[in-house]
Amino acid sequence: MKPISINKYLFIIIDYLAASVAWGTFFLFRKVYIEKFPFEFSQTFFLGLIFIPLLWLFSYWLVGMYDNILRKYRLQALYQTFTGSLFGSLIIFFIFILDDSVNNYSDYYISYIFLFGSHFLITFLGRYWIISNIVSKIHARKIGFNTLIIGGNQKALETFNELNDSQKNYAGNFFKGYIRTNGKDNVLQQVLPEIGTIKDLHLVIQDYQIDEIIIAIETTEHNKIQEYLNELHGYQIVIKIIPDMFDILSGKVKTNNLFGTPLIHIKTDILPYWQKRTKRLIDITLACTGFILTSPAFIVLPFFIKKGSTGPVFFKQERIGIHGLPFVIYKFRTMYTNAEEQGPQLSSEQDPRITPIGKFLRKTRLDEIPQFYNVLKGNMSFVGPRPERQFFIDQIMEKAPHYKHLHKVKPGITSWGQVKYGYAENIEQMIERLKFDILYVKNQSLALDFKILVYTIIIILKQKGK
Repeated sequence: MKPISINKYLFIIIDYLAASVAWGTFFLFRKVYIEKFPFEFSQTFFLGLIFIPLLWLFSYWLVGMYDNILRKYRLQALYQTFTGSLFGSLIIFFIFILDDSVNNYSDYYISYIFLFGSHFLITFLGRYWIISNIVSKIHARKIGFNTLIIGGNQKALETFNELNDSQKNYAGNFFKGYIRTNGKDNVLQQVLPEIGTIKDLHLVIQDYQIDEIIIAIETTEHNKIQEYLNELHGYQIVIKIIPDMFDILSGKVKTNNLFGTPLIHIKTDILPYWQKRTKRLIDITLACTGFILTSPAFIVLPFFIKKGSTGPVFFKQERIGIHGLPFVIYKFRTMYTNAEEQGPQLSSEQDPRITPIGKFLRKTRLDEIPQFYNVLKGNMSFVGPRPERQFFIDQIMEKAPHYKHLHKVKPGITSWGQVKYGYAENIEQMIERLKFDILYVKNQSLALDFKILVYTIIIILKQKGK
């Protein structure tokens, strides 16, 4: 098991125990000091010890507390624990405690202060112990982060030497190699192997399980930085650049004087942690609910599909998803078998390849129902740009290179482009529809997802699907 997994589980266990002890202590305090009743091990007491900590863990997960465990630091833990305890205790107070009978209103304030104080103190002590243990292991070079350097120039060599040779406050970088960007700078080869080209970036990240990337390229190559950031968007990877690149990324970075080597930490996420987590929860909930509500369709539709034409009930095809990685998409079959024996083709409204039942399925979007499975697997979301085949992506990229921005997010069952434009019948229409999907990627939010879902439902009810 990787160190990050062990520490993550330990973090969760300590948080659960801390929340349980804090609630038990508060329960005892409230009964004996506030309500003046003798303490009893009641059913309410034990239920609170089990379920209140689970609510705390859920809130921690929602805000990303258990992401990047190895990169936590003690001052950050102090701030996060303080603010989390402050607001979390307030919510618990209003839900579970406000209706309790008290002698006077000062008892409410005392109860809240005790609940907040006990939870904060016990939780922080547990986290402080874990984080201190992680930090000492990193400084001792027992655990760290698989690191890739993009660039092979003199600055890259100097950055490597500073980070790798530092005895005090070692950053924890386990350098796996570097990638050249301009085909000539190869100074870094003195100390690190060259493990690929910029075109191999996705494969290098997977093969070497990269946790951190340092971009160290020449000043003349600054125009390529955004291209690299686009390629890296969505990966759970820390991205840093050397300071002289700051001017072209103003407003998108957080500066840190890190372990003696000043680097700039790039923030690439569009959605905050809690929205990303909520979006995934909504996806899973809607997919499970969708399977239940549409279960009759899985009984009835196969009969009509098979009756209308020979061939399988389900249609599956390789599409390109987040980070440009392929996956298999599932649909109810709407075309005759061997519809593409002449090669990949886009469908049109009067396409003779579409079966009679297929036209109805497309109008009502019922052909998309099997994609609930894709959502549960995690290679699709309910809302996101529609995934395309590599054959058509290559043609689109020739005329609209900005199409690659769509690979920053998971593809979806429905999209803003699908709502506003519908199915595209040729490359020109796909490019025209692209502007709506780019707009979605640049302005992604839960509110926009909700709006798209509402419009999609209206289209389904009116059978206006194209």
